[in-house]
Amino acid sequence: MNKNILICVGFSLLFLQSAAAETNTPSFLLNMKTNSSSNSAIYIQIFKQEGVLELYQKLPNGKFNLSKTYPICKFSGGLGPKKVEGDLKSPEGFYQITANQLNPNSRYYRSINLGFPNEYDRAQGYQGNYLMIHGDCVSVGCYAMTDKYMSEIYQAVEVAFRNGQSTIDVSIYPFKMTKENMLLHRNSSHYAFWQQLKPAYDYFQDTGKPAQISVTSGKYAVNSLPETSDKLLRLRSQYALAEMK
Repeated sequence: MNKNILICVGFSLLFLQSAAAETNTPSFLLNMKTNSSSNSAIYIQIFKQEGVLELYQKLPNGKFNLSKTYPICKFSGGLGPKKVEGDLKSPEGFYQITANQLNPNSRYYRSINLGFPNEYDRAQGYQGNYLMIHGDCVSVGCYAMTDKYMSEIYQAVEVAFRNGQSTIDVSIYPFKMTKENMLLHRNSSHYAFWQQLKPAYDYFQDTGKPAQISVTSGKYAVNSLPETSDKLLRLRSQYALAEMK
């Protein structure tokens, strides 16, 4: 492969130095027990500003436990959602992957298509294709990992599908969406969009389960589960009050 021509699938003859750190430090091992059919279901969160991909495993109680944290080798375009094909942005939002979105023979070692544009992106008129999580540590719009880490992530995804998980949720955030970080970024032109992402972030923090997401009137919405709806409403009320102060 000619390293002078660095492209992410769907673009040609373009290169962009990533905003993410190029650290090759070891991933932060938390739980490396061998997967079985009872604990192979997974969930993925990506945080741009922190430059990490978090892999979660489902526990018998239905909650998801952080299994491993991987440093992202490269992403591109800075914070904010991807809007236009060729804007070199890595996407933000809520995506789902299925088995047919895996490519073990990718030119970028191995790749997982995120499914951009999703329903929300299409409602906004956003354009672009072939936005991936892949190896080879090069990116123009994708989330690129080292080959070693991509091998581990890809294997976890394969095992989950093989053991019956039909879709894997991937939540992509600009940063850890704490109150402090939201305040720091309150003057961003992307702030209104990020407010749509925060309820899902809070939901997972509170319940340990990925939020069920829908798109209503062109905006992301959290479909709360019956047993947690009251708690989620309280979270939303508290956040709305904080925004008014």
